[in-house]
Amino acid sequence: MVAPSSPARRWLGLIAIAAGVALIVVDTTIVNVIVPPMIEDIGISSVQVQWIQESYAIVLAALLLLAGRFADLLGARRVFIAGVAVFGATSVVAGLAPTGEWLILARFLQGVGAAMILPTSLALLNATFTGKERGQAFAVWGSTIGAAAALGPLLGGWLAEHASWRWAFGINVPLSALIVAGAFAWLAPSPSSRGRVDAVSGVLSVLGVGLLAFGLVEGRTYGWITTIRPLEVWGFSWSGGPSPVLLALGLSVLVLQVFFRRQKALTRGDGAGDGAGALMDVRLFSIASFRNGNVVTVIIGLGEFGIIAVLPLWLQFTLGYSALQAGLALVPLAVGSFVASGASFGMTTKVSPLDQVRIGLVLEVVALVWLGLMAATDSSWWSIALVLFLYGIGVGFATAQVTHVVLAEVPEHSAGQASGMQSAFRELGAALGIAVLTTVFFTTLSADLRAGLTRIEVPAAQAEEFTRAVTDSAGAAIGPLAADPGTVPVADAADAAMTLSIAIGSYVAAGLIALGLVATVLISPARPTRAVRERADTVRS
Repeated sequence: MVAPSSPARRWLGLIAIAAGVALIVVDTTIVNVIVPPMIEDIGISSVQVQWIQESYAIVLAALLLLAGRFADLLGARRVFIAGVAVFGATSVVAGLAPTGEWLILARFLQGVGAAMILPTSLALLNATFTGKERGQAFAVWGSTIGAAAALGPLLGGWLAEHASWRWAFGINVPLSALIVAGAFAWLAPSPSSRGRVDAVSGVLSVLGVGLLAFGLVEGRTYGWITTIRPLEVWGFSWSGGPSPVLLALGLSVLVLQVFFRRQKALTRGDGAGDGAGALMDVRLFSIASFRNGNVVTVIIGLGEFGIIAVLPLWLQFTLGYSALQAGLALVPLAVGSFVASGASFGMTTKVSPLDQVRIGLVLEVVALVWLGLMAATDSSWWSIALVLFLYGIGVGFATAQVTHVVLAEVPEHSAGQASGMQSAFRELGAALGIAVLTTVFFTTLSADLRAGLTRIEVPAAQAEEFTRAVTDSAGAAIGPLAADPGTVPVADAADAAMTLSIAIGSYVAAGLIALGLVATVLISPARPTRAVRERADTVRS
């Protein structure tokens, strides 16, 4: 048997960790392309579709801090394995769901498992690898996220066309079993620490982060200020007046203020590392690389993930790709992420993690500007592939190494909390980025289509009706409009408007990532603390 500290066991353990992360990232994007067969099979409503897609992300974000704290108390490996088991079990429920209500419940529970996996994967990496190997391990971890996000639509499209949408969830079951077996075999047991979880902090964090995630994800759907669509949940309906999103965001600010003050009170004057049950050890923000690195993480999330949310819409409804073809078009992004992972192996001794983050961000900005410039209603597959390949390389460098930078100086006894905090910042940055980019995309689509229809002298009432149909369907109405000879000019105007929307969205995303690049000047190169050096000596011995 391989010794616990042997390089072989460490790298085999990395496979299990990366596979666990891939599992939860794929499930974030795979659902988007299996919606039509789900609707046809079990007759779910548009409201249920929305909750099936988004409840998972909201629960994942809400529970990250709590999961990180449990990782410190119970051991990261134990929580990671439990999370994978929960994810696999709830995937059975999702795959066999007879109704929309059961599928929504399964997605909520999958979010619980995902929240247990993401921060513990970071804590396990940080504890298992040191020095040059740590940078390489984070490169693999980050590239896995980028690749999995791109491969989710491909896998979902293939299963939808050749098998059943149910296998999009069913495939998780054998994979979860393999990951659990690999984690037991290759990951050394993680140390646990004495302490407790403050119940009030737990409730405040789940409520505050959950409300914030809900507001950011659902703003475009229900309206940011006033209600534009009824919110219906388990028989309850909110319609008219102030938007539920406005209320959720306002409450989240108040709840998170109370939460933060409680964390300060719990950690004040406590030097033992326990933090008296605090979920967020505010002393970690005194570490410059952790504090400023998380600022950069949020800004990067703003630009990095939003464009992936809207790009498949343009590919399918303007360029005419099928769900499978749209998934294939995103494969170069995944390939680019893995190219970055391989390149970083040889760069770890010559280029610091912080400089790799900067290289990645520059490549992302260049790729997004390029995408905006080349976007056309007849863009070729190869031109899109080149752009996404370059973008994937940038994501592979930036996503992995910014996490390395954030956690580099965190002491071992706070690794779980720090990983949960970093994961929460990442998820909220991504949610905010998706909210910003989708708002820009659909606002541009609506305004430009309305203007285009006016130019071709479509009556105002009809123009408004066509604009609403295209926007509300996220572009799906373009195909039927193009099939009717009488509305081909409307479809052409919609194609042009959607193309302009993807170009403007690309420029906005590039600007946000450029802002993240500027923000990296706040981060000084990490200097390992005494605790980190001691941990390195322990792992190597």
